[in-house]
Amino acid sequence: MLPQRYIETLVGLFLLFAILALTVLAFKVSGLTNLFPAKTYLVTAEFDEIGGLKVRSAVKIGGVQVGEVSKIALDPVTYRAVVTLAIDDRYNDIPDDSSAGIFTSGLLGDNYIAITPMYNKTFLKNGSQIEMTRSAMVLEKLIGQFLYKIGNSGNDSNANSNANSNEKGDKHANQ
Repeated sequence: MLPQRYIETLVGLFLLFAILALTVLAFKVSGLTNLFPAKTYLVTAEFDEIGGLKVRSAVKIGGVQVGEVSKIALDPVTYRAVVTLAIDDRYNDIPDDSSAGIFTSGLLGDNYIAITPMYNKTFLKNGSQIEMTRSAMVLEKLIGQFLYKIGNSGNDSNANSNANSNEKGDKHANQ
């Protein structure tokens, strides 16, 4: 039989290892930090509307994640959202005439930035700006516009029928 002190030491070491493993797992699952962060370069893009885009949202090309959103700020002059993208150094051959758009994963999923590469032979580098951007389509705005148009289409037909009945009334009054 093992001495009591030896068993207590083994249990203590096991508990320390378990707590350390759970802590690492919690940080990896939450995405709060990377133990070994990849080398990145920063690129900016300006959008009129970013919808629900957040810091650490994915940046994708062809569905493959190539980076993440590192910062979102408001330009005090143009009042446009300035989004800073941290792109992995492995993807250093993205043409500088590429465009960026904000899309949603599924109907109610997270927003992400999709970069569409173009054809220039010069590439994005640290400090570059993506000039062509497409803003997010906000579901609430689309529903609001739809409801507004439905409401106005009913008013237009009523206004037309009232105008037609007034014209008929005027014709009968003139006879």
